[in-house]
Formats: sequence, structure tokens, C-alpha cells
Amino acid sequence: MPRGIEGNEIATPRLPPKKTGGASSQKPGPKQQTLAGFFSRPAAAAKATPSAVPAKRPVSSIASRELPRANSDVTPSTSSPPTTSSPHTAPGASQSSTLTDGRNKENETPGTVYSSPTRKAKKPVSYAESDEDEDVFKPLSGNGRAAKRRRISSKDSDDEFGFDAATQAAMEDPEDHDDGLSDFLVPDDDEEAKPKSKAKPKKPSPAASSPPASVKPHSPIREESEEMPVTSTAQQWKFDPNEPPSDLPWRPIPPKKAPTGKQKAHMSDPDKRYPWLAQILDADRHAPDHADYDPRTVFIPPGAWNNFSAFEKQYWEIKQKFWDTIVFFKKGKFYELYENDATIGHQLFDLKLTDRVNMRMVGVPEASLDHWANQFVAKGYKIARVDQMESALSKDMREREEKGKKDKKEDKIIRRELAAVLTSGTLVDGGMLQDDMATYCAAIKETERDERPCFGIAFVDTATAQFHLAEFVDDADLTRFETFVAQIRPGELLLEKGGMSARALRILKSNTAPTTLWNWLKPDKEFLTADKTRMKIDGEGYFDKSVEDRIDAWPGVLREAKEKENVFSAMGALIWYLTTLKIERDLITLGNFTWYDPIRKASSLVLDGQSLINLEIFANTFDGSTEGTLFSMLNRCITPFGKRMLRQWVCHPLADARKINQRFDAIDALNADGTVMDRFTASLSRLPDLERLISRVHAGRCKAQDFVRVLEGFEQIEYTMSMLGSFGAGDGMLGQLIANMPNLAGTLEPWKEAFDRTQAKEEGLFIPQPGVESDFDESQGRIDEILHSLDELLNRARKSLGSSAIKFTDNGKEIYQLEVPIKVKGAIPKSWKQMSATKQCKRWYSPELEALVQDLKEAQETHGQVVKLLAGKFFARFDEDYSVWLAAVKVIAQLDCLISLAKASTALGVPSCRPEFIEDDNARSVLQFTELRHPCIETTTTFIPNDVILGGEAPAITLLTGANAAGKSTVLRMTCVAVILAQIGCYVPCETAVMTPVDRIMSRLGAHDNIFAGQSTFMVELSETKKILSEATPRSLVILDELGRGTSSYDGVAVAQAVLHHIATHVGALGYFATHYHSLNAEFLHHPEIAPKRMAVRVEQDIRDVTFLYKLENGVAEGSYGMHCAAMCGIPDKVIDRAEQAAQSWEHTGKIKESLEKAKESTWLPLGLLSDISWMLKEDSDESTVVTEKSLEVLRQAIAAL
Repeated sequence: MPRGIEGNEIATPRLPPKKTGGASSQKPGPKQQTLAGFFSRPAAAAKATPSAVPAKRPVSSIASRELPRANSDVTPSTSSPPTTSSPHTAPGASQSSTLTDGRNKENETPGTVYSSPTRKAKKPVSYAESDEDEDVFKPLSGNGRAAKRRRISSKDSDDEFGFDAATQAAMEDPEDHDDGLSDFLVPDDDEEAKPKSKAKPKKPSPAASSPPASVKPHSPIREESEEMPVTSTAQQWKFDPNEPPSDLPWRPIPPKKAPTGKQKAHMSDPDKRYPWLAQILDADRHAPDHADYDPRTVFIPPGAWNNFSAFEKQYWEIKQKFWDTIVFFKKGKFYELYENDATIGHQLFDLKLTDRVNMRMVGVPEASLDHWANQFVAKGYKIARVDQMESALSKDMREREEKGKKDKKEDKIIRRELAAVLTSGTLVDGGMLQDDMATYCAAIKETERDERPCFGIAFVDTATAQFHLAEFVDDADLTRFETFVAQIRPGELLLEKGGMSARALRILKSNTAPTTLWNWLKPDKEFLTADKTRMKIDGEGYFDKSVEDRIDAWPGVLREAKEKENVFSAMGALIWYLTTLKIERDLITLGNFTWYDPIRKASSLVLDGQSLINLEIFANTFDGSTEGTLFSMLNRCITPFGKRMLRQWVCHPLADARKINQRFDAIDALNADGTVMDRFTASLSRLPDLERLISRVHAGRCKAQDFVRVLEGFEQIEYTMSMLGSFGAGDGMLGQLIANMPNLAGTLEPWKEAFDRTQAKEEGLFIPQPGVESDFDESQGRIDEILHSLDELLNRARKSLGSSAIKFTDNGKEIYQLEVPIKVKGAIPKSWKQMSATKQCKRWYSPELEALVQDLKEAQETHGQVVKLLAGKFFARFDEDYSVWLAAVKVIAQLDCLISLAKASTALGVPSCRPEFIEDDNARSVLQFTELRHPCIETTTTFIPNDVILGGEAPAITLLTGANAAGKSTVLRMTCVAVILAQIGCYVPCETAVMTPVDRIMSRLGAHDNIFAGQSTFMVELSETKKILSEATPRSLVILDELGRGTSSYDGVAVAQAVLHHIATHVGALGYFATHYHSLNAEFLHHPEIAPKRMAVRVEQDIRDVTFLYKLENGVAEGSYGMHCAAMCGIPDKVIDRAEQAAQSWEHTGKIKESLEKAKESTWLPLGLLSDISWMLKEDSDESTVVTEKSLEVLRQAIAAL
């Protein structure tokens, strides 16, 4: 019965049994019962043994009910005679002896014997693994727990035992549900438990059969075997102030006795059952606080293995190497998690926690593995999948062939092996990949060369098996490395222990997602050296083994990289890690290796990591999502591989005007004739991710349904390209792409009739045409012979028994049972064995039928292996043309990107235009946009456009001033985004656009610190500015927003003035310099390369109100109007008034402006000009301080303007 308060049992209130002879156990009286009196008990009961129960005690209807058996053939139980207190015995009561001993134990009190029938016999448990393992969580057929609950339901119950609300609630108590899974568990055939002796029925003691003789006062210690009072405990807890206090002595309640039975595994901690888990050590016996502790492994003492069952040994052999990984262990039709993994699954996802003999366990169905694996991966866990390498039937066949060769103990275990390890950065299965964008796993090696940081990087997109290699010497600020991290944003990192600098680690931490996995590999042993990597690749024979010198068979990029120590060591770390994940051969053997340069100065517009972040190219700065970003505006691709290629186009816009114009020609052609876009979109919009799928085919890990999708996808591509063949023929980009499309018709021809595609889609099986595969035909012929023999046997049985109603019936795994109706009068041969029965029929196996069924199962098992091998043959044959398939995918991806840019150009609205590029390399840099709008904002209605004029006949730098929130930063970002759009090949949202190709965009936007890097706001400003000063060229676009505001006004003005002078005079780059230091306008008033502009506002001084007009105009802003903005934000007037007084008295930059105005009345020269002239006159000046001819020309113009 369910447990009550203070360990008492909650029973249905009932009348006390009548006592005969001796004093009554309770004296009725009008006096209210005291607390001590409530706990009083008979003396005889106190002396009775805990197992004794009065013979005349009414039997609980719950205790007397027994679960029915699934079999309909029931016989009365001889081991359990009916008791007099029970009016009837439920049919099927005899089957209670076959139930497992642990059923509903939570409802029993230790030491209490109920009047239910005694269980004399237990079901013998076999620990040899069998087919039954596959039904671990499958509900029992027939009368299971559902039937039991129907019987005890108050509204469905027909028996005479009525239940009150309390009893009904107790029967539906959640604790009763905790063991609900036990109804779905079969005995674990893997375990080797010690044989338990059968419990013998105990004879009731004489003392228990007679009522107590007298009543004596006693302490409030109540035996669990004592009967409950007549009224409920709530009614007996009464207090009467007139009642004199009890003089009974008080005694403390002793602690409850521990249950005598074995505690369930899921109710105890793992370290109670496995003592070595109490103090965890890694495989090298390092504690967690040790510097070399490896969290991936766990140490299991040698002596512990002797205490493991065969199944436990099989599990821990794998788990000890993947201690930090959630291991999904295949068990029949389920995947199960054990011990700590089970605890995690229970705590995170509320998976049902139960036992697998000595281990706590949770399980999920095989069909939902991808779902649950994704859930764990999303939480940052690694997933290991352990699969069964054979079925129970295969195990029996193997044992029969290998009889006597191996230890019998091992033969009882189905073979299981680690199939794959899944991590967030190395997912390969399309069902688990949640995004069309590539996810990279990167190995990074850092060293020093000539006191400069040197990086070797190898990273891979495991879904497409595309490897990238990079090696470069970086500057002190790690600009290239930061750009790489911002472009790639790796999902998983492989780093050498003790090999990374603090600065590199800070860049990784601040530019990667919180879900990024960090793996620290041991030097030399796991993070392989270049020499060991070469030996590893040679020894494994990933490439053509027939070539005598295997290096000649390596891909060209890999051959070039083998002499580069850093990148090849990183490649070794990547290979080692992919080997532990069981996927390295599938990926490397494809040979997809390319060089990667994060900053392609020669061929593309350089967008460094800071610019990608500041300009919100891939992620916004608000919540890190893609909403409002440039990439989301451009991405209108319809194929997954097209989206991935477009991202690379955005990372690396073109810098060659000729190539840019070719791309624009293609876009204009697509927009001029919409039939191409319409046909392409309509035909290929449902195309699967062929780039990923062909890598799965190469690995031999592709479902039949997916393989059909691949073939149909390429057939659709071939049909679409044949329609587009007449379009764009010529030297243009579209014509070149169409001409480069490989001939798919001839390659696809052999696959049209290779197998039955309908059956492959519906059943997931490759069924070749007859005569194509001899092994398949032979195996199928054997099955057909057995089926024919079964038909003959059925006909003979019908004839001998004289009934045509006899038929074959499958019952679970027992297939082809001869079902004989009850009405058939023929005599059943004695050699037949009854398998099951119903009210209408009985089912039999004859010796001949049993042998045929076994032959059929074995033939089907063999046929399954043949079909699996056949799939491998198909995949290998398809993979022979991998280069053809990949070339076709690349062509379609480029077409998809062009169509996406054409759609984006059209979606910009009016006005929008194709930019005009000046191709003269000697021409002066220029950037001119008329009525430019920001493309990522809804710009056609409310956005106020502005003209951008930089370079050409105008000054190269615009000194921009204006009020707070007047739109300065928007103009800066808008200009940069327009340049990126133009050089990607997309129209620009303006009336006219003329420009020279920009080689680099460098930005310093916003005020923020970098806590992870240990940098203050001003330090971040200066670090970014230093990159600009060292890397910018006359073809660069430089954006500086409020430089110097992170420090005092003295320092800030000085830094801003010096930087602006250097960029305008010596660098010659195009750009904007936005500032609130209005004294800079006076300083650079006559500078030929600096033009002052401001954001227009309308000010109402009396009410401190500012209206922002968001229009860029010539001139200098009168002020920043900080007090007006404070008033608009609701700052109290008295605070603003005091602030205005302080600003007038102490505002430093205003005083600088006043002093400059006074200086101009006499002989005055800007400090920048004085500094340059002094450097020119120095005799010992080195090359770094020499003033160039271009700088001299600027100086002459500046002096002339004075």
C-alpha cells in the first residue's frame, strides 16, 4: 500500500475486527483521545514479530488482486489457496507466480506479510542475449499494466470491494508510476546475475493467528504490522484543553530500519555501486585538479573488471575512453544511456530513469535517435553511438560456426562497436544538420618566427568533406588571425596544450559562439608533428595505394603543404581527432583540399574581422542574429550549396574591375530576361543538398531514399541545363558557366534501370533487375525455395486435418505458425508443439515447419547482408564519377548566387543603379554616390538619402560633425555597405555611383571595451587605429567614428588630430572622420584633403528641443547639443542647468577653438604641418620617417591655402 505520513500506511477506513476472549483492545468512551492515547497499542502486538498479521484481518482488495497473464490459457494456482476473506479469485491469478519479484515493491512495507497469495515460483531468468532484447520498452501484448489499471479503476470495477477517494488516489500515486517502465522491460539477457534461491513460504506463527489478550499503555512507537485505527489520522489529531496531560513517559523515535532488499540502481549514486567513481581519475591516474588531467577518459581499476558482468564489461570498455561523451548504446530497437549519462538525460530532458540490472538507465527509441542526439548536441555535449554489429539470429549463426573456439561467456553478448562520435562541429548526417551554412572544425598551431606570430590552420566542413589549409605570419595585433576567426566562426576548435598565446586565445573567446567546443590535445601524441602526420597519411593509405610513391597520389595542395611545419602539424591534429570520431577515412579519401587566405589582397576587397563585426555583415550587434544584416538581405539562393558559396562571395568581394563588370553583365542579362530565373527557380527549388549527399555516398553511409534523391536531383539539373543551353551562349559569365557544365546525360544513363527506385523509396532497399547481381539473385532464389516449401507444407496440413481454414499466422517474432481453428476435428500429431492460442484457434509448430522457419530466418539474414553489400557496390560505382558530380554542383551554386544577386538588385527599389567602375590603375581614388540609402533598412519610404563624395576632384576625407543621434554613424556604415554591394556585384540603392575598386575597408566604430582581452575602451580604440595606420593604402576606405573619446579631452583631441593629419596627408585613403571635437575643424580648415561636413538639425533653444533632419550638408556643426539630448531623454532641468554652467566654464575643446581663432590673427601654422616640416629637416631621419612625394604635394597645397 502507498506510504502515509510518518511511515504509516494509508488504509481504507473499516470497522475493527471483533475480538473474542480477553479484554478488548480499545475501550470506547466519551472522553477525547489524547495524543499519547492515539499511539497506544496492545502489548501482545508489541511483542509480536514484525511479520505477523492477525488471521482475521480483512485482506486488502489491492493486495489480493493479481495481474492476469497475457496467455489466455489460465489454470488455478495450486501454490496459493484462496483465503476466506476473499470472496472470489480473479481469473489468471495463477500467473502471478511468473511475475518478476520486483513489481510494485514501492507499495509494500519491509517486514510486512500480506494475505495475498504466496509467490512460490519465480520465472527463471536467462542472461544469454536473445531477440527479446529488442522489445525492452515494448508494452506487453494482451493483459498488461493497462488491463490492471482498468480493473482497479473505480468507475470500471465490478467487484464488491469499493474504494474511497483516498484509496483511489493512492493507487494513482505518482510513486506508483515511477516503476511504470518495469511493465515494458524484459529481463536483461546481457547480464549474468547470481542465481537467487527460491523463497519458501513461511508458516504463520501461532501468536499471529490469535488476537491480543489485553491492552497496556505504551510508548508512541508503532509497529508497521499494527492495524490502523478506525477513524482517519486527521480526525484523531484533536486537542482538548480540559484534558489533563498524559503521564506516559516520552521515548525518542528510533531511526527507521534500512530496507532489507537490494536497493534499485537508479535510486543510488553510481559511486555507491562503482567505488572508483567516488574519486575520479583519468586514464593516466591524474586527478581533476592536475595540470595534465584529461576529462575525456576515466580510470577503472584492474580488479573492478572481475566484478563486471559481460554486458557491463562491454559498456565500460567503450565508456572509459569517452568519459565526457554521452554514449548511446544500441539495445534491440532502443538506444540506452547508462549511469552518469542516464542522470544527465533524466535531469535535462526528464527521460524515464530505470535500471538495467546493476546500472541506472534511460532509453529512447531507435527511430528518434537523431532528435535526441540533436538535443544533447545543442546543449554542448558530444554524442557517441554504439551500434549492434549483428542481430540475435546472426549471433546464433556465428556461435554455431565458431562453436568451441571462443569463451562461452563472450558468446552470450551481441557484438557492439563504436559506430560514430557526433559533435556540434563535425556533424555529417543531413538529418542532424540544422543549418544550410557550413560548420567548421579547425585545428590551430601557433609558433613564433622572427619574433612574429606564425599560424598554421587546417579546418574542415565535415558535411561536404571540404578541407582548407592556411599558413601565414601575422602582425603583432594578429589581424589575419582575427579575420580568419570572424570569417569562419568555427564550431569546434582543436588546440595544442600550452601552445597558444594569450592574445590568440582572447581573440578566439571573443569571436566564437558560446556553444563552440574547445578540445585541448596533447602535444606530439594527439596534436601530431609534421613528420608524424606524413607517416600517418602514408601508413593509412588514404589515397591511391597502387602508386609506388604514395606521395605522388596525394592531392596537389597536400603535397605543397607537407613541407610547411605548422600547417601540416595542424593537419595531423585534425586527422587524429577525426579518427577518434570514426569519420577520417570517409572525408580524407575524397581529396578535397584547398588553400585558404583570410586576407586576399591581390584579388579581393579585404574585410577584416573588426569590419565584419562593425558593419554587421553576418550578425547584428543587437542580439547576434542575422536579422538586418547584409548577408540576409543578399541571400535569396534556393540551394543550400548556393547559400554557402554566396557567403564566401560576401567574405571576399571582388577587387578587379573587369571581373566585377563581368558579374554585373550576367546580372543584367538575368534581369533582362526573367525566363532563366523563373525556370531555374521552378526546377531546382526543391533540390536536396547534393554537395553534402555526394560526400555521404562516398563514405558509404547514405540511405537508399537519399541515394534516389541524389540521382533525381542530378537528373533535374541535367534537364534544367538543357533548357538553358540556348541562353547566354558566348563569352559572358553565364555562357561560360553553361559551357562548363559537365555532360550529366551520359553519366546518369547507367543508373536509369540499375534498381527499382520505387522500392528503394518505400522500403529503403536496393532491388536490382534480374541478372544484374548474381549474389542477389542466388540469395533471393534461396528465399523463394523456402517460401515454396512452406506453401506445400500448408497444403499438406490442410489436407491431413481436413480444413481449408488452416493458415499461417505471425505472432511477434514467431512467424509462420500453423493456425488451426478450434472447430477442426482432425487429430493434431503428437510431434506438433503448441505456440499460442486464442478462444477461436490454436497455433502450432511441426518439426518440419520449425526447421523451415529457421532456414527462412537465416536466409533472410544472409539476404540482408547481400543487400547491404549491394548498396556498397552502388555507392562505389557512383563515387567513381565524384569529380563530375562536384563540378556540376559548383556550376549550379554559381548560377544560384548570380540569380540571388539579380533578385536582390531588383528588390532594392527605386532608385538603384549599376555602379560605374574606373579601371585605370593610376587614376585618383574616388567614391561618389548620389542620393544613397542604406540597403538593409526599409529605405523606399522614410529613409532620408544622402550624397557621398570622397576623392576625385573633392577632398579624400570628410570631417563629419553633428549632434548626438543625428545620424553620423548611419552615414558611415551606409557608405561601407554600398562599397561592398558594388564589389560583390549587386546594384546600389542610389541614383548614380562612380568609384574606383576599394582594396580594403577599415573601420573604427562605436565605443566598447574588451573585457576578455583585458583592454579598456581607449585601448580598443587605439588598437584598431593602429591597424588602420599600418595597413591602409590610397585605395582603402577608412571609417573613424569619435576617436579619442575613451580618454580625457586633452589626450583625445591630441590623438584625433594626429591620426587625422597622418591619414589625410601621408596615407591618402578615402574616408570619414566623425567627431565631437569641433576644434579639429579650425585645425584642418585649410587642409586640401579634408572637407568639413555636418548633419543638419533644427534647434529650439528655449525649450531645449532638437529636430534631427538626417541630411548631410557642408559646414561645421555649431555644437553637439548634448544638453538638448539630455532634456529629450528626461533628465531633470536643474541637473541640465548646472551642466550648462559647468560646460561654459570648463569645456576644454571649446577653449581650444577660441585659442586657435586668436592664433590665426597672428602668425599661426597647424601643428601637423609644423611636425612634417621638422621631420623633413632632420638629417638623421630613416626610411620610415621619409616624407613621400605625394605627401610633399599635400603639404605644398596646405601651405598655399594658408
